[in-house]
Amino acid sequence: MEEIINEIIALTKKKMREQGGYDRDAYKQFVEETIEYYLEKGKLDDDENLELLETEILERWDNIKETLANENI
Repeated sequence: MEEIINEIIALTKKKMREQGGYDRDAYKQFVEETIEYYLEKGKLDDDENLELLETEILERWDNIKETLANENI
């Protein structure tokens, strides 16, 4: 599960950079979009605990925010 979380976070951060959304709401939106994308591509399926997955990723917001801030220095 950690591997897929890291993949989703990496793609989410890429979307945030490309689209200029750097707040918590943008992060949540991009996480949801990325999970949907992974479902469409077959990297995730409905049998997985998607709520837990999303919660795990959203709880990492503070670390993501700090990482993004450090990249923009």
